[in-house]
Amino acid sequence: MKARPRFYSAPHFKTFWEEGNGKDLLDWSRATPDMNQFNQYAHLYHEVDSLGDAAVQETYLKLPYHEASALVEKYSASPVSPAEEAPANLKQLFLQMQEVPEWFNADLANAGARFCMRTGTNGLIILRDFTLMGGYDFAFLNKPLVFTGALKRGAVKRLKDTLEFWVNVTRENAMQTNSEAYRLIVRTRLLHAYARLKIRQKSDDWDYENWGTPINMWDMVATYTGFSLVFMQGLRKLGITISDDEEKGVFHLWKYIGYLLGIPADYMPDDKKDAVERFYLWTATQGAGDKDSAYLAKALLDENLESTILRYDFQRKNLRYLHICCNWYLLDEDINERLHIPKVPLPNVFPSIIRSANALTQKIFPLHRPKSYRKLVDLGHKQQMKVLDDYLTYTPKDFHY
Repeated sequence: MKARPRFYSAPHFKTFWEEGNGKDLLDWSRATPDMNQFNQYAHLYHEVDSLGDAAVQETYLKLPYHEASALVEKYSASPVSPAEEAPANLKQLFLQMQEVPEWFNADLANAGARFCMRTGTNGLIILRDFTLMGGYDFAFLNKPLVFTGALKRGAVKRLKDTLEFWVNVTRENAMQTNSEAYRLIVRTRLLHAYARLKIRQKSDDWDYENWGTPINMWDMVATYTGFSLVFMQGLRKLGITISDDEEKGVFHLWKYIGYLLGIPADYMPDDKKDAVERFYLWTATQGAGDKDSAYLAKALLDENLESTILRYDFQRKNLRYLHICCNWYLLDEDINERLHIPKVPLPNVFPSIIRSANALTQKIFPLHRPKSYRKLVDLGHKQQMKVLDDYLTYTPKDFHY
């Protein structure tokens, strides 16, 4: 069974790539997508992280939860040797993750990490209001959230988990074996596998032909391309300048993160041209946003009202308004409409203020001067860690696979 480019001629596909943010991606990257290459990637729609699945089958699906968790934590926190007495597939997973591939360049990955840090709150706005919210319009990509019941558990914790993952993996030298970022990647990889196996085990209604295998490789590549390509596209909309080294670094960083998550390195793009051409092919498999998409969008907006980080109700309502302004500024109009993003007065004022502030900041701290650049990195890092600390403080710590 292979994926089909079902939506290549659909209005939502054409509008995105001919008039909307897709056109902006094509212009920026100078990519030349070729639908004749679709079949080179179609197999990914039913390819999965088989090693992650096997590790979950002999731990979380076989042992009591606390025993499985203790094993995973033990081998996440210290190096695993080939002679280790451990479940075979779990040991193999850790041996694979501990092996640093020859292509990995730590300096290049750190250039990407420094860029992510220097974006400060800009980066967090883009992650939430552009990458995450925009991703909800790809209807089939989000079906695992429906089938695992994540829709009912609310957006507060889901956002906290995403923020905790992103902030930790985008620090300099973060991906050292047994580091906090490494351990979060282990948890995320096993969470993907657990969700996939549970859906395949219990959900007779899963549409394999149209949605692919749950949490398949092509969907995963598209998701993590959102953290590189789409992330940088959104920041450009807010007036953030991106150097060639930073751009290369962001793609390299996420290529390595993808490798640790079980995605073969050849599947991850190395630059924006490659990323756009592959992303174009994948989007032809995705239906436009549906009622589940709109539900996810509403939950994300309402997270501002549910979170207890801000003390007063008027503060929460104002923050929700600001995020809605960013949605309308960053996302295509038809996507906002499909996601039922409310219309608000003066939606461009707040994003325009952000653009002006970024232009001024980059004049005061010229990016080509190492000391100025380092100040921006350190400042952005502090901003992001403050937001993460707020979410960790005010969100229940009830992570389960």
